[in-house]
Amino acid sequence: MRLPLFPKTAWIVSVLVLGGITFSCMRSADEVDFNTEVKPIFNKKCITCHGGVKRQGGFSLLFRSDAVATNKSGLPAIVPGDPSNSEMIRRLTLKDPEERMPYKHPPLTDDEIATLKKWIKQGAKWGDHWAYVPVQKVAVPKVDNWFFGTTGGGSWVKNPIDHFIYQRMREEKLKPSAEADKATLLRRVSLDLTGLPASTSLAALFLKDTRKDAYEKLVDTLLSSRHYGERWAAMWMDLARYADTKGYERDDWRSIWRYRDWLINAFNENKPYDRFITEQLAGDLLPDPTDAQYIATAFHRNTMTNDEGGTDNEEFRTAAVIDRVNTTWETVMGTTFACVQCHSHPYDPFRHEEYYEFMAFFNNTRDEDTYDEYPLLREFHREDSLKFLQFKQWLRQHAPAQEKELVKFVKTGEPAINSIAADELTNSALTDTKWLVLRNNAVARLPGVDLQQRTQILYRYKAWKPGGKWVIHLDNPNGTVLNTVQVEDSKGAWKITTMNIPRISGAHDLYFTYQNKNLQTPEETGMQFDWFYISDPFPGKGLKGYDSAYKYFNDLLTSKQVTLTPVMVENTTSLFRRTKIFERGNWLTKGKEVKAGVPRSLGSLPANAPHNRMGLAMWVTDKKNPLTARTIVNRIWEQFFGQGIAETLEDLGTQGLPPTHQALLDYLSWKLVNEYKWDLKKLMKEIVLSATYQQESKLNVDAKEKDPFNKYYARGPRVRLSAEQVRDQALSVSGLLCEKMFGPGVYPYQPDGIWMSPWNGSTWKKSDSCDQYRRAMYTYWKRSAPYPSMITFDGTSREVCTARRIRTNTPLQSLTTLNDSAYIETAQYFAYRMQAGGGDVKQQISRGYELAMYKPIAPEKLKVFEKLYANAFAKFSSDNAKMKLMLGNNTKHRQDPATAALAVVAGAMMNLDEFITKN
Repeated sequence: MRLPLFPKTAWIVSVLVLGGITFSCMRSADEVDFNTEVKPIFNKKCITCHGGVKRQGGFSLLFRSDAVATNKSGLPAIVPGDPSNSEMIRRLTLKDPEERMPYKHPPLTDDEIATLKKWIKQGAKWGDHWAYVPVQKVAVPKVDNWFFGTTGGGSWVKNPIDHFIYQRMREEKLKPSAEADKATLLRRVSLDLTGLPASTSLAALFLKDTRKDAYEKLVDTLLSSRHYGERWAAMWMDLARYADTKGYERDDWRSIWRYRDWLINAFNENKPYDRFITEQLAGDLLPDPTDAQYIATAFHRNTMTNDEGGTDNEEFRTAAVIDRVNTTWETVMGTTFACVQCHSHPYDPFRHEEYYEFMAFFNNTRDEDTYDEYPLLREFHREDSLKFLQFKQWLRQHAPAQEKELVKFVKTGEPAINSIAADELTNSALTDTKWLVLRNNAVARLPGVDLQQRTQILYRYKAWKPGGKWVIHLDNPNGTVLNTVQVEDSKGAWKITTMNIPRISGAHDLYFTYQNKNLQTPEETGMQFDWFYISDPFPGKGLKGYDSAYKYFNDLLTSKQVTLTPVMVENTTSLFRRTKIFERGNWLTKGKEVKAGVPRSLGSLPANAPHNRMGLAMWVTDKKNPLTARTIVNRIWEQFFGQGIAETLEDLGTQGLPPTHQALLDYLSWKLVNEYKWDLKKLMKEIVLSATYQQESKLNVDAKEKDPFNKYYARGPRVRLSAEQVRDQALSVSGLLCEKMFGPGVYPYQPDGIWMSPWNGSTWKKSDSCDQYRRAMYTYWKRSAPYPSMITFDGTSREVCTARRIRTNTPLQSLTTLNDSAYIETAQYFAYRMQAGGGDVKQQISRGYELAMYKPIAPEKLKVFEKLYANAFAKFSSDNAKMKLMLGNNTKHRQDPATAALAVVAGAMMNLDEFITKN
């Protein structure tokens, strides 16, 4: 029987297609892949001698152009297409240990050499590391394989994420776990999205809701909670190295809490991530920046400054700039860049000079390691805020050409010249290296001041005695006198005043001389300067309202009703700071000058992007940037699952651990940028609605053997809560949590002696009332002495950016949650909350467990707690002193053995593994 023509044709076509696919797969499999087969050999066996740090024999494997070049021997180490004439292969196969490579290390295996030969034979094609290739759209894999007639995960998957996860599970011969019960999901997603357990009312609503979309509605409610912003700001604070102190030895106070509040608001308003990053990198460079946009730039004013006397301000300014470079890469692009300060990257395609090209973006800012941390954004309050509005309105109406400049000066004090710029000091000094002081017969120089045809100098000074005469000379100590000032005694208080100067163009050195017969000793200071502002007289003299506007101007400059926040401000053209390469990373040894730029291996600045921090922000958030979206997706995944898709959040480069699900990471990254338009809430919602996230976290024997660390997600996340969440959960469950938001750091209970502040003499003064029970993120953070229980649970000192906290499990942690006074107090109030519902002890313990875990307690657990209660009750009944010690001096609540015993039970319950762990 002959087959119909069409089926026969179809059969032939099918055979040809299958044959083509098979041949293509065989051919593809036969080609050596540089990234997965060659690069690991180089990194492990060769790069330490032939890379960014060392180039023994002139041979480097960092870039292909280096690798195929002729080296010092006069021969090319790699001849593409010809392994037999490639010097590298010859040296790898020699028997003489003095000639054979790797030198003084075990030889490469036969398989490794064969791989390299084959790779060279095929043309020695280089390959880009996966993380340095722009993100492309990824097809969602099918989980039901119709060709073989078998079913896959079609009934399990809930959204595209699950397709990727299930495909890998199938490859690893794993099966997904059952969905977690509602109580577990409630606690898990609430802690993940808000950092707090769900409120009693929200929990009751969800647990009773039988609709199919009940869980999704819960997620939407949590995403819209004001506590969402607090939870994610707390995560970002590690990256931003947020602290309430300056760091280093003196570690004095810093007013930067407005940046923390900006973070909370930014997350709560769901600011698109590209805008979120742009404002932090360059908010001050946006058109007519708002106060909030200035405050966003405090991200890079969290760097440490050194108040110790005798330090070099330029050294620590440079250290701050370097920190900004490294933090930007680690936070935003998840890549180590710090080593490029001293040499080309040993493993990744970044050259030494590119570090300084990138540094040039940050090197041209106004901050200079000053004591007062200029520039500062000034936010006015009460009547001063009204004065500021009237001041702006008057300028807009009567002097619009000067409005922008004067408003910026009133708000930021810039562009001013700090007195620490002075040099050529005779009978004068930079006292404590922070201010210029003049003594009798003093001479000092302020170099390279661009007078810009301006006719006035506004300056901030203090003087201690009358009779001082300050003379300003042009270009040398005996040069043309610009002005002579009879210095008014300010009695040691700061004062802002002006002097007139002739109209002069160009940049000049200003020399100061000073005499005062009332100074008794050569060391006695007559006058001290803070800053100088080269300007013109206040505009509009003679116009209606001039006197009031000028008074407002001066009042605002000296206002005490102001919140100060260190912010970023770009140098003006006249103050432009050039950037040079540091030879071997030494800031004292300068090489050639470079311009602002980005590593060539990652593309270039977008068209028309300025060569400043705004241009940098445009490049960072450009769709072509391969790292930004991947980094934030990986970071958010880590927050939910305890590990990133690529575990090394701080290093997506070639030395970082490769992603377990690269296609999934790229899928979510592409979607975040192109479909979600950088909307992080949509990304988070997709993750927590996945079947992958909703699995129970029980560990079975099969998963324990094949995937003990849950890298393939065949079960739900089981991760210990962060230091902040451990404390916040205890406060929440006990009923003590104060939900007040924003404001300066607070001081919960801390034993005396934790703070050792010999230089500034500051002490920890416990906050009163509600403030002591606020969320942990509001706790005052001192770099040299962070809050002890935070450090015990792996918090960081925040001296530098921390991309991920490493979780530990130490006896100190259980000692903290059982014995720390703050946790004892939460246990007491948890016990009061258990008693509030009435009933016998058994009912009270059961109620407490359900308040904490949202589900009834298992009978075997209840028996353990009942036994603990009975033992504690017996001890407290016979020892009144211990009973009172357990309950403290809280006379508003019951003081009896039953309450004390229940407090012991509450403390034990809050120390359960399931309580401090997200199951």
